[in-house]
Amino acid sequence: MWNIILTDLIPIFVIMILGYISGKRGAFSEENSRSFNKFVLNYALPAALFLSIVKGDREMLFSDGKLFLVSLIVIMGCYFWSYFSCKKFFKHTKAEAAISGLIGGAPTIGFLGFAVLEPIYGGSATTGLVVAVVAIVVNAIAIPAALYLLNPASLQQNSAATAATAQNGAPATATPPKKSSNALLNALKEPVVWSPIIAVILVLCGVHFPEKAEPSFDLISKANAGVAVFAAGLTLSAHKFEFDKEVIYNTFVKLILMPALFLIIGKLFGMEVEKLQMLVLAGALPPVFSGIIIGSRYQTYVRTGTSSLAVSTLLFMVTAPLWIWIAQLVA
Repeated sequence: MWNIILTDLIPIFVIMILGYISGKRGAFSEENSRSFNKFVLNYALPAALFLSIVKGDREMLFSDGKLFLVSLIVIMGCYFWSYFSCKKFFKHTKAEAAISGLIGGAPTIGFLGFAVLEPIYGGSATTGLVVAVVAIVVNAIAIPAALYLLNPASLQQNSAATAATAQNGAPATATPPKKSSNALLNALKEPVVWSPIIAVILVLCGVHFPEKAEPSFDLISKANAGVAVFAAGLTLSAHKFEFDKEVIYNTFVKLILMPALFLIIGKLFGMEVEKLQMLVLAGALPPVFSGIIIGSRYQTYVRTGTSSLAVSTLLFMVTAPLWIWIAQLVA
């Protein structure tokens, strides 16, 4: 576990602090942060999501229906719990709640999945199966759902109207909300949505992605995590760091509620012991970086989301060994 902390978690803080210091010293501005996030969201992240899914095969996806079903129930259940909590309890907008759902309901399985599971459970096919299934639920279901609820085109339209109002001095006029059908189309236009969906379709159709084509995607996908974490630190430097009841609540949902639900529901479904232990630890991972990237890109739920990511990543060092012990004891 100390090896995981030293090699995987501490580098996250180092890069985030580097971005924070760079922002405070004026080396990069908040506008640069938005440019970094736009690059990650439109290019690096879609390539990483596509490559992580398309490496699988159809037999692997259908080899364990319990694993997929438990992952789907818990991840989407936590997503919508965080979504409605953000709207009802903390009185945020629908768009902000869409990002909050990713903070509380989606683990960063693509970035830390193998790094955390392999040293403990080995690099077996079971490890790859757990990472792949959770990644598909997060990337091909949770993120598209968040983009649908966020409705980026409507946000951009409102931002443009606000900017025009400020420039012309005219009274602000409310922009009518987009219809649901338009929101769905807007979500499907985003590369971060259609790239994992295409990857899943290719896998389900049995299309083998050529290995010689992987380096073309792999090169840009490697920039995803580093640039995203640096941009998160840069974004945090432009906003006051907050540690309030909402950050505590988001951290509780992600690090305590989600792995607990994985353990309880997985036990009820009669999952294999080793798979259940891996799934619990995967659920205890910090929030998916995609939530911060998408929020920063559209200037939605930025300060609370980034603060929640920082606190969750720090406390993961404490909760991960705890969940490893509990999962071994109960499963």
